[in-house]
Amino acid sequence: MNKGVFILLPISIILISVILLVSYTDHFSRQREQMVHRQLRARGITDSRTLEAMRNTERHHFVPGSQQRFAYDDRPLPIGHGQTISQPYIVAYMTEIIEPKSHYNVLEIGTGSGYQAAVLAEIVDKVYTIEIIEALGKQAIEVIDKLGYDNIYVKIADGYYGWEEHAPFDAIVVTAAAEHIPPPLVDQLREGGKMIIPVGSPFRVQQLMLVEKKNGRLSTKNLMPVRFVPFRRADD
Repeated sequence: MNKGVFILLPISIILISVILLVSYTDHFSRQREQMVHRQLRARGITDSRTLEAMRNTERHHFVPGSQQRFAYDDRPLPIGHGQTISQPYIVAYMTEIIEPKSHYNVLEIGTGSGYQAAVLAEIVDKVYTIEIIEALGKQAIEVIDKLGYDNIYVKIADGYYGWEEHAPFDAIVVTAAAEHIPPPLVDQLREGGKMIIPVGSPFRVQQLMLVEKKNGRLSTKNLMPVRFVPFRRADD
């Protein structure tokens, strides 16, 4: 009798654990599907690659455990060190606007928790992402490695100077508000490439801008008012 109980108890525990894990996974899958339909499609995101990337990228892995229940809400969330993960709509919008293609090499400034990089990595060939806060950069590397992304490259450095050895980039995504467009990023943008960047004073409403390089010249377009954390520099 004791032997039978000893055998059945671990099996019961394993079965319960499997059921709970499946339920947990299905719960977040449903939330992602709702996010795509209610927050993204409903607000004008139409690019199929962007929508599929948002559907496949598990945002709950990129936020602290205490914030996981809010992972698919349409709002930014704190990730520590005074930084935030952008709301899903903004991530999708910034992804869609650069019109990513499968062969693209993309530079991201402001890795944060790694979520925007992961969304881009679902679509493009390579993502080079720079984070100035060492602790955040290391956390992002751990999550990215754990989830099996092999086309995301993280550098802990001042993003103002970009990543020259991998330039030119087909697109650049900046996820922190700069007071001006950094010239090194302009130099590293490929001819015909697009950059999206919030520009304006820290802690105020900024303008999300689309920058395009055509025939060696830049054109800029204001897209929408936004609030991003400040673009941090090494000497701040």
